[in-house]
Amino acid sequence: MKIFIYILIALSVGVIAYNITVLNFDNLLGDESAMALIGIGGAACVIVLLSILLTSKAIDRKSKSKY
Repeated sequence: MKIFIYILIALSVGVIAYNITVLNFDNLLGDESAMALIGIGGAACVIVLLSILLTSKAIDRKSKSKY
């Protein structure tokens, strides 16, 4: 499970990197740039959620080993 989460984080970093190359900094609210911004935001949310999941799994492991 841990490896799968790391793979998903790496894929979302790749999506962010790709969407940064698609951005048109002259017109950020244009058609393609707006979609790229949405993709960057979505991938950033995935990274945050998966980081929270990893942290909660680590806390769960530590609390189970304590008892």
